[in-house]
Amino acid sequence: MATQAETLVTTRARTRRTSDAAPSASRIHLLYLVPTFAINFAIILVPALLTIALAFFSWDGISPPQFVGLDNFVQIFSDGVFWTALTNNVIWTVIFLIVPVAMGLLAASMLLIARKARNFFQVVYFLPVVIATAITARVWQGMIYSPVTGIFGLMHRAGFPVGNPLAGTSTALYGVATVDLWHWWGFLCVIFFAALRQVPAEHIEAARLEGANYGQMLRYVLLPAIRPTITLMMILTVIWSFLVFDFVYILTQGGPAFSSEVLSTLAYRHAFYDLNVGGAAAVALIISCFGLIATFFYVRIQTREEAL
Repeated sequence: MATQAETLVTTRARTRRTSDAAPSASRIHLLYLVPTFAINFAIILVPALLTIALAFFSWDGISPPQFVGLDNFVQIFSDGVFWTALTNNVIWTVIFLIVPVAMGLLAASMLLIARKARNFFQVVYFLPVVIATAITARVWQGMIYSPVTGIFGLMHRAGFPVGNPLAGTSTALYGVATVDLWHWWGFLCVIFFAALRQVPAEHIEAARLEGANYGQMLRYVLLPAIRPTITLMMILTVIWSFLVFDFVYILTQGGPAFSSEVLSTLAYRHAFYDLNVGGAAAVALIISCFGLIATFFYVRIQTREEAL
């Protein structure tokens, strides 16, 4: 009995020491979060708050800011170029939600079924992603679209009725989108392929034994298994579509006649060409709203799936 009592006392003492040490240990763990919080506070939170504040001020970047309330938003919503840019962003988003996602899923599923040389094709598909945006844009501009040195120019001189899509108001946006499609779809392919490889092999074998063809396997086995990954990539595509800037600015700078203008290039134009920092901040705030809406729907979808 004495031995059991001593053991009980020792156990309680250890429990007290552990419980006393737990708060101090948790406080030490919180210290590791301080550098990350400080960096995010200085680089993300402070600029974001300043951008929100500037959206309600008139400022040319030099003179003192003047509070104007909602005047920046009133001017933006009454500007036809803004609605053109917003429409172009919506068109861009629709294109990227359909074409590269479909291409990525098709290529990823083919890589899963055809096992030979899959590593080689993964590298080939992913290669455009690692090439610098400026290099990719200049290659397409000079070696493909150019009427003098590009493939389109050679085809035109050979008698085919093709021209530089970047020069036409009805084709400029699609010409830029094509370059970004080539740059983007391989990334989706690799992501989808990585998700497909997590599908249990017995599910695929069972579908094969049941006589399922490629289309049926893709529809009833593979796609339902990677639906969370597809949802995440589509949400990210929406966010990145409203943030697109580099290809548009390098290839057309929003032209000709604002036909390829998007919200990010419009914000850049307001800030550095028109010296209207308040207007640029207002456009940036509108872009952020679209990103927040997309994030809200993603969180809601994930919550529903976790509840099932």
